[in-house]
Amino acid sequence: MRIILIFLGLSMALFAVDAPVIPTMNFSLSAPDTPKQLVNSLNIVLLFTILFLAPSMMLVMTTFTRFVIIFGFMRQALGTQQVPPTQLLVMLAMILTIFIMEPVAQKSYDNGIKPYMEKTIGYEEAFTKATDPFKDFMIRNTREKDLALFMRIRKMENPKTVADVPLTVVIPAFIISEIKTAFEIGFLLFLPFLVIDMVVASILMSMGMMMLPPAMISAPFKILVFVMIDGWNLLIGNLIASIK
Repeated sequence: MRIILIFLGLSMALFAVDAPVIPTMNFSLSAPDTPKQLVNSLNIVLLFTILFLAPSMMLVMTTFTRFVIIFGFMRQALGTQQVPPTQLLVMLAMILTIFIMEPVAQKSYDNGIKPYMEKTIGYEEAFTKATDPFKDFMIRNTREKDLALFMRIRKMENPKTVADVPLTVVIPAFIISEIKTAFEIGFLLFLPFLVIDMVVASILMSMGMMMLPPAMISAPFKILVFVMIDGWNLLIGNLIASIK
């Protein structure tokens, strides 16, 4: 009761105080007077576009795609519907991605971002040095076949070094490689649980219980097996070990 009275008293005090004066801001659009003003305006638009797309780009340039797809397959193989929740699986994938990508991000910061902030290198050199660690990571985890596909589409010659491969080719090749790897691991995850489903379905049919859904009976056994073998520990340990 005292807490309610305190909140009521605070609310009345706030309403009793005069409303603060909020400063106004005016935005106006006008034609640029000089080419330099036009370039500055375009740079601002480009900067806001990059800031808007940066989170999505960072997700596709990391292991997040592999993790979130495999966790989805894992939940479907267990037959637990919405357990664990999708939000929890996404957060787990993001935390593992941060854990994996921390050395790469640190190297990118030390080589490119930090010198640029200290004004020791220019913008173009900073961009190259900041993206090179991510490029090296993506190429290590990308199949040559996928890289060759996008190189042929762009009609480019075979690169002699990693630096010769443009980032616009590495990113899509890395994405489809991650999706293929995730599907391969998901297939392997499905096999043992599929065996349990088949055994339970055969037992129910032999007992004449054809009206009883096999998934309802097999789900507890799959969860029990997964817990007994410490499934999350094995899954996450092997996922991290599969990343080069």
